[in-house]
Amino acid sequence: MAPNQALPHTPTRPDAGRIRRSAAAVVAGLTAVALLSACGYGSKSEDKKTGSAAPAGDSASGSGAKLSADTVKIGYFANLTHGTPLVGLQEGLFQKELGATQVKTQVFNAGPAEIEALNAGSIDIGWIGPSPAINGFTKSEGKSLKIISGSASGGVKLVVNPDKITSLDDLKGKKIATPQLGNTQDVALLNYLAGKGYKVDAQSGAGDVSVIRSDNKVTPDAYKQGSIDGAWVPEPTASKLVTLGAKVLLNEKDVWPDKKFVITNIIVSQKFLAEHPDVVEAVLRGSVNTNAFIKANPDKAKADANEAIKKEAGNALEPAVLDPAWQDIDFLDDPLASTLQAEADHAVTAGLLKKPSLNGIYDLTLLNKVLAAKGQSPVADAGLGTK
Repeated sequence: MAPNQALPHTPTRPDAGRIRRSAAAVVAGLTAVALLSACGYGSKSEDKKTGSAAPAGDSASGSGAKLSADTVKIGYFANLTHGTPLVGLQEGLFQKELGATQVKTQVFNAGPAEIEALNAGSIDIGWIGPSPAINGFTKSEGKSLKIISGSASGGVKLVVNPDKITSLDDLKGKKIATPQLGNTQDVALLNYLAGKGYKVDAQSGAGDVSVIRSDNKVTPDAYKQGSIDGAWVPEPTASKLVTLGAKVLLNEKDVWPDKKFVITNIIVSQKFLAEHPDVVEAVLRGSVNTNAFIKANPDKAKADANEAIKKEAGNALEPAVLDPAWQDIDFLDDPLASTLQAEADHAVTAGLLKKPSLNGIYDLTLLNKVLAAKGQSPVADAGLGTK
């Protein structure tokens, strides 16, 4: 596979097909929370509805001078790992920095759709996971986007059926779900299994451990049916499974140095960055201020995020899911650039991606300007910044 190509859709083996069909048959009856699909290396959403963007509406313009653009179009997921835009928009912290420049928002359920929207000019700035950011950058030969800030770390767990799996040594012969072929959690699981000496075919998921690609919306039901033995998934899916009797076997934080790894970045269209740096800087001020607000007001921020999810997805998260999920996510400005390179390397090791060149994927100039104005230390780009 060339580095600029998306991963081909590979037919799943019969047992995986039965899992998805049986899970999908009953998902319509669920009144579960909106467990949203994580981002993949060029993977497509299996649900065309959830794969497309849905307008979230416009915010009223704030007071003050209008910046160089009349509007800024922002994309994000109605998901806890995108808590920065959820809280910041709810609290008006972005609009405060943008003055009379209006915020327009779109909510996405899949990373590829958000990248397509950025490339088409439908959004200017987006919160997104590392895998589609890498894929979008490499597919465009470094011309489409820049990562301009971090947003969140953590919020991913391996949860299992305690009746079938009691330790990490019990994974052989078991069926472990991930959200999508080649998505961030899929790569993490494949890399972890390889490190433990297990052999798994990356494309089919067949091997010593069966890796089952299952949309997060149906994974809880697949677990209830016994079709899977566990899942390596982001929040709030992991906490939802725990409410169904699953146990946390491994928190992904524990396999990373300093227990930190990027789960959400902020990206910007290179065209918009070049034409409207003042608007991008204002959005970054809003993001930095929001992350500070989250740290200073965790309960209020959690309620804000849940209210935003309810507005967008139709269902608020219940406390048994919301509380542990929110607690496991770290909101931060540092993009943790070294972990982005590591995640790309893991995808190469898994056979899901050819060695990509990430040189120039970061432009942290404006973020570091914002941080300096607040008396904070600059963040590093791990040698992957704009030269």
